[in-house]
Amino acid sequence: MQWDDECDVLVVGSGAGGMTGAYTAAREGLSVVLVESSDRFGGTSAYSGGGMWFPGNAALHRAGGDVDLEQARAYYHAVVGDRTSRELQDTYLDTGVRLVDYLEQDPRLAFVAFPWPDYYGGLDTASASGRHIVPMPLPAATLGSLRAQLRPTLAEEQAAAPLAEELIGGQALIGRFLHALSNMPNADLRLEHRLESLVYEDGKVQGAVVRTPHGKRRILARQGVLLAAGGFEHNADLRRRFGVPGQVEGAMAPPSNDGGALLAGLEIGADVDLMDQAWWSPGLMRPNGRATFTLGFVGGLLVNQDAQRFMNESTPYDRGGRAMIEAQKAGKLQLPCWFVFDHRDQGNPPILYPNLPIGDLAEYREAGLLRSAPTLAELATLIGVPADALQASVARYNDFAMEGKDPDFGRGDEAYDRMFAGGQAPMTPVEQGPFHAMAFGLSDLGTKGGLKTDTRARVLNVTQQPVGSLYAAGNTMAAVSGEAYPGGGNPVGSSMVFAYLAAMDMVSKAHADTSGEQRASERTAEDMPLNA
Repeated sequence: MQWDDECDVLVVGSGAGGMTGAYTAAREGLSVVLVESSDRFGGTSAYSGGGMWFPGNAALHRAGGDVDLEQARAYYHAVVGDRTSRELQDTYLDTGVRLVDYLEQDPRLAFVAFPWPDYYGGLDTASASGRHIVPMPLPAATLGSLRAQLRPTLAEEQAAAPLAEELIGGQALIGRFLHALSNMPNADLRLEHRLESLVYEDGKVQGAVVRTPHGKRRILARQGVLLAAGGFEHNADLRRRFGVPGQVEGAMAPPSNDGGALLAGLEIGADVDLMDQAWWSPGLMRPNGRATFTLGFVGGLLVNQDAQRFMNESTPYDRGGRAMIEAQKAGKLQLPCWFVFDHRDQGNPPILYPNLPIGDLAEYREAGLLRSAPTLAELATLIGVPADALQASVARYNDFAMEGKDPDFGRGDEAYDRMFAGGQAPMTPVEQGPFHAMAFGLSDLGTKGGLKTDTRARVLNVTQQPVGSLYAAGNTMAAVSGEAYPGGGNPVGSSMVFAYLAAMDMVSKAHADTSGEQRASERTAEDMPLNA
């Protein structure tokens, strides 16, 4: 192989995992090339709230938050079960504390506690305040010209919202890493460099072939390649192949997340797991045909084709998405379904966080996604459900709303449910006409099935042996949380942890190689005749 470029570490992907891996390797003295297939850095992380689920970390200690790591461990084990190895789970939990300490040694990387309840609040070990931190806000001006290379928020990108002067959430997380890496001369970040294949020779990955606007380039990676390029949520063929519920139109990740890194791993014999899984959410149907991640339901009820409720509408979004999938499998739900509410807020739906601004309701009405009528019976006709059943479902829901208790689905029983409603049960009676219904589908934040790894983030082959010099993190890696979503910040947090571990393993290899060369040199000198 004739190489066009060479480095110690090649990182594929620029979300939280890719940035963490690149930063760690560069900070430890290795030369790094990071390649991003799209024209902006940040991946799905740039769209996100930037939360990290790291129990017991320093930012939680400073805030006087929940810092009991062993209780968090018991919670995580109970939620995830044995779907992934206990060793892998514990590695994530134990490394998170260490990672925050490591990153905060750099003043450009700073974090603060952000209360966000755990997603299985019915467990005794769950935390009502959460184990969740976010990056400190960052003035956008700090990035200078790099701001134009940062993937904007969904609202900025898809709804023409103005660019913020202060970066928060995922914007601040990626922005802080960009700022730090831009000051490291041994880190080279490249846009529009798409991984085409891995070069696997002599029992290990030697590097990769990437496609650029100017042709292919072959990059030698002396210590290894880290794949952290997101999932395959925008690849309809792969979704069908692995049986992932939902559609490409419901995926909230950038369109460049099409599984290219996953396929490159599969081509050289890597093993995979959890391939039918994703990070789910109910999705508000948009006039553009997309179902978008939605949370913060503080009223209204979701009904199926029989006008029956089928879930707790205010449950954590992944559990909500899974409830929709299970109802579909049981034949109790056809999508789109309908979210029914009244006119108490001038016809605006009681949803606090639709992820994207809802915008002009007239557009939804024109697209048939918002329907209104003076009575529930007339609304039922418009949305194609039995009128008597809809009236009965609303009446039953109204009784629950008045009592503040939902014996059918437990809405309001857990801290997360009540977070958006000021600590109260998130239900208000549907009684003020005219009545409205908006269409909902299934959305996802990305697939979570991917390459199997060990506790050092080394990719495993089908015999469960490490593929030499290949690592994975983020949604390119089979999720450590298995089929569950334990708490806000779990995807970003685990992505960062395993990218850090991958980088540190490559650092250790580099040091071992250097020590070996040094010892060989010393032996040669010792063996050399004095008169040589």
